[in-house]
Amino acid sequence: MTFRPQTAAPAAPLVLIALATFLALVVFTQPLTTLQAMTAGLALTPGQQAWIMSGMPLGAACGLLTAGALGDTLGRRWTFAGGLWLTALASVGAAAAPEGWFLVGMRVLQGLGGAGIMACGLGLLGQIYDGAPRRRATAIWAAALGGGVAAGPILAALLLPLGGWRADHWLIAVSSAVLALLAQLRLPESPRTGERVDVLGSVLLILGLGCLLSALTEARLASGAVVAMLVAAGALLLGLFAVREVRVANPILQLGMFREAGFAGATLAAFASGAGVLALMSMVPTLLERGLGIAPLRAAVILLAWSGVTVLAALAAHRLPERITSRHRVIVSLAGCALGQALMLLAHDGASWIAVLPGLFVAGVSNGVLNASLGHEAIQTVAPERAAMGSAANNTARYLGSALGIALISVLLAGKEGAGLFAGWHDAVWASSAIGLVGVAAMSALSGRREGAVQ
Repeated sequence: MTFRPQTAAPAAPLVLIALATFLALVVFTQPLTTLQAMTAGLALTPGQQAWIMSGMPLGAACGLLTAGALGDTLGRRWTFAGGLWLTALASVGAAAAPEGWFLVGMRVLQGLGGAGIMACGLGLLGQIYDGAPRRRATAIWAAALGGGVAAGPILAALLLPLGGWRADHWLIAVSSAVLALLAQLRLPESPRTGERVDVLGSVLLILGLGCLLSALTEARLASGAVVAMLVAAGALLLGLFAVREVRVANPILQLGMFREAGFAGATLAAFASGAGVLALMSMVPTLLERGLGIAPLRAAVILLAWSGVTVLAALAAHRLPERITSRHRVIVSLAGCALGQALMLLAHDGASWIAVLPGLFVAGVSNGVLNASLGHEAIQTVAPERAAMGSAANNTARYLGSALGIALISVLLAGKEGAGLFAGWHDAVWASSAIGLVGVAAMSALSGRREGAVQ
């Protein structure tokens, strides 16, 4: 349903969706300041450490399109609340994890729960709000993304002396359950199409993405033959998925949507932001702790120069002049993120932690505007009845990019402890900055094509 003026738009749905989105990003960032404690408590291997970092974004990337299809078919509120319940159950499992691989599995399940939250949260906003209220709602949604990234590492670090790394998972479990109950009571349900969900397509997508991400995560741990088999299997499964989606009556991803330049551009930009700025900034606490010897809590506070600024910039984004379209905002802000990433080259062995502040601040301002603009672009470039699918595709690209980016950066940093850590860090900065610039070029080209078509 649609609400006319901004002042008449209901506040409760926005608050609930923003809090759930905030929580999903708290789950995403949970290991940033607790990985060392988890490693000590469960005797994690290097491979398990990498999987714990990338397990949640892997689960989210694999589950988002399925969650979007479930939302459009069975109801967005139903799927949104289901994602919260799954997050609660997986967090209970993570809190009670007896060993490393069990915790990895729970992180993947947390990602699948986050998929339901992310896919249908933005879709619900597109359903409830329109016009100026929608721009404001997507700005607050984007601020919740940044807020979760900002608060997650600090909250986890604060809980370490109180109950260890498990305490954070217990808090996430309780919070998810409370929000799930409130969502069932206070959010409107979307119209249901009654069509069957493409279960086979979902399985092919999850297995295909899982194989590709596993190949990158295992690149420095497994043999070349194993990695090659994973890549081949992933490519085959995703090829079968594409064929399936063209033929099935109710696909989880309508490939024809990519003919719309605005949708294709927003999806590519989301991937570039995930693989670029989100992945690089997620590894800043690791750099500060291992390279500069800074304590986890202090590293999380320093990261606020990026994540906290992201929140403020996202909240202010809807005040930008309307003549600056969301497409142009995406292009400029993605370029700003690439600049901020490049400034992280100032961090080197023997430098003060102050060296990372310019890059964090520039990337934070740009990332806030980018998140708000991408959210708006994702739901305005698809038909209203496919809002959850459009949102899911955008967030799939973001989480897939972040999982790939984190795995790539982990590979570059691997085995380069001490002074050599910064050599790997500089390689990671160059790689992530290049990804951001490729996103700028792709978005610019697609934006020009769309404007030419309109004319």
